[in-house]
This record gives sequence, structure tokens and C-alpha cells, in this order.
Amino acid sequence: MAYPSSYKYTREHEWLQVDGKTASVGLTDFAQKELGDIVFVELPEVGKVFQAEEAFGTVESVKAVSELYAPVSGKVTATNTDLSDDPELINEDANSTWLIKIQMSDTKELDGLLSADQYQAYIAQES
Repeated sequence: MAYPSSYKYTREHEWLQVDGKTASVGLTDFAQKELGDIVFVELPEVGKVFQAEEAFGTVESVKAVSELYAPVSGKVTATNTDLSDDPELINEDANSTWLIKIQMSDTKELDGLLSADQYQAYIAQES
């Protein structure tokens, strides 16, 4: 699956779609394939503040439980409540299934994230 070129990516396999000072955060297609069937997602409460690279939740699959990390610092403004009942939505379309929306406190942190091409090169080295 292609990785949207308008997104930013982390080495921990999260994607970030930026809209002004708000960013949607999701799990990459590579990560969902590595995890296998996702059965549970734990997300933070709206209003919680995270620093970049801080764990904000977990995703549980039939294979493992993995931490989710905030790509940027900021405050959670929304969580994808659909994932409570249907965590497999991530497996069905990882590129469009967001986990949280975060109001970024420092947009300069985006400079430290990977482009789609850089992320694809990174996962090619990991495989």
C-alpha cells in the first residue's frame, strides 16, 4: 500500500496528517501488517497533554500489545470512539483510520518527522 505523501511519519510507525495546528494521528499500514488482527485499542481522554515521543495509548493484536507514541507535543482534542467497538478498522484501512487528534503546541517538531519516501526507505531497512 502506498503511503500518502501529504502525511508525516515516525520511526515508531505512526502517521500524522496536519491541518493547521491540529494533527490527526494514526498507525501506519506497515505497523498494522506486522501486528496482525487488531482486537483492542486503548486511547487517552480528550484534554490530556502529551510530549513528543510520549506513549499515549496501546494497540493490542492477536500477536502482541504495542505502545502508541505521540509524534508531536500537544493536547488531545478528539479520540476515534469507533475503535472501541471496531478496532479492526485499522486493519481494513490504516491510512485513513485516525486514532487521536492533537492540537500541536510546537509545529517545529514536524521538521523531525519523516516524509513518505523517507518512511518507505526506513521500513525497507527494517524488513
